[in-house]
Formats: sequence, structure tokens, C-alpha cells
Amino acid sequence: MSSKHTHSLSVCVITKNEADRLPVCLDSVKELADEIVILDSGSTDETVEVAKRYTDNVTSTDWPGFGLQKQRCLEKATKEWVLFIDADESLDPTAQQALANLLNQPTIDEVAFVIKWGVLRHGKLLRFGRSGRSPLRLFIREGSSFTPAQVHEKVIHPKGKVGRLAGLLYHNTVRDYGEALAKNAKYGWLGSQKYFDSGKRNHLLILVILRAIWTFFQIYILRGGFLDGRIGLLVALDYMQTNFSKHAGLWVLTHEEKLNKKKKS
Repeated sequence: MSSKHTHSLSVCVITKNEADRLPVCLDSVKELADEIVILDSGSTDETVEVAKRYTDNVTSTDWPGFGLQKQRCLEKATKEWVLFIDADESLDPTAQQALANLLNQPTIDEVAFVIKWGVLRHGKLLRFGRSGRSPLRLFIREGSSFTPAQVHEKVIHPKGKVGRLAGLLYHNTVRDYGEALAKNAKYGWLGSQKYFDSGKRNHLLILVILRAIWTFFQIYILRGGFLDGRIGLLVALDYMQTNFSKHAGLWVLTHEEKLNKKKKS
């Protein structure tokens, strides 16, 4: 089948229990994609059924962590370019048009593109703090891969120019504040394990507190989170909480390691 554009595009999504948010995500990319690849990890809602409305390329598997799961999904892609988008994300109209224009260029000099996040929290579009980041989500497939990290995985792409796609990548991060609290705990503990497995240790509990305070100051003051108003303050405190949990977990793992060594000696 010929491509819709000069350059072909695979859209890749990993899912678990995203039946309510997946249609918004896929509706924003379905006219751009030459193929949509969905890799689900045990959804108990109608995620798989929703995904099959958009593509036949839907696979269910276990959950090995973010990096390995995205690598699995990437290996199922077959087109020249890959857009990796989360189920709680979608391209705004400007980004959709920019991507269509890019794929219709005779040649593309870049090997990857970042897209500015438009983070949505509790009814507000955030533009500062950590929400002002631009993740790398669009890249050439050949020669690219994901790091195997449990969390905060990265794309490894061929050497070359990295461009910026116009528009916003909307990121509807949480359904409610209960989910925000659960994600804080989940990512905090995954971060603890990631640090510990990479050889990092924390022997001073006071550093846990200092790092959490620094995270709040960096996001709320240095990165302008205060410009996002009351929700900006709430989000900065959420990041502070996650950072505290991550380093507290690392301290506990370090402490338990020392106790186990003493028992064996």
C-alpha cells in the first residue's frame, strides 16, 4: 500500500486501561498514519476493543517496564518515520498540520523532532514549570531504539539534526487527583529502583528533604511554575512529593542493603 504522504509514518501507542482516553489520542493522528501499532499490557476495560476500531495491529502482552515495552512496540513498526504517542496525549490541529507538511517534504534533513507539551491538569493548560518541556516523540525508524529503563526511558536515534515540530502535544496527565497521587507513588518507587539498580546510593536522610525542596524551587520559581497560578503551585508540590518518594525509597534500599551485608558478615 502506498503512503499517504511522501514519507510514511507509523504511530505507536502502548496501552493499559485507556478506553476512555484512547479515542481522542487516535483521532488526532489517524489521518496522518500509514499504520497504527498498539501494544496493550493486560487491560481489563475496553481498551483493546477501542483500539481495534482504528487498526488491526493490536497485540496483548505482559508488562516489562516502559523502555522494554516501547521497544517491543517499535519493533512492530514498519514505516519510515515513527510517532510515539501516549494514550493520554493528542496532537493539536497546528501540530497535525505541521506533521502533514513535514511528511510531504521531498526530503527531511532531521532525524528526530521534539514537540512542545501542552499539559492539561484540572481544567487548566499549563505552560511553565516541568510542563514547559518538549519531549522527543517523532523520529526516523531505521537505527532508532529505546533505552531499557523501567521509567523515564529515552529514544536513541541516529546522529543528526533534531528539529522542533510546531504546535502542541496535549497531555491529559490525570483523570482526577486520586490518580495523580497514585502516579506520584508509582513513579517515585520506580525511580528509587532505577537509581538503585544503576549503582546509586543515598546514605543521608537529610538529602531526601533537601532534594525535594530543591525540586519545588526549581519548578515553581526557576522554571516559572508560579505563572500557571494555583494549579501550577499544586503541580510543583506534586513533583516535590514524587522526588521525596524517589529519594526516600533509595535511602531505604541503601539502608536495607547495609543491614543485609551486616547479617552476612
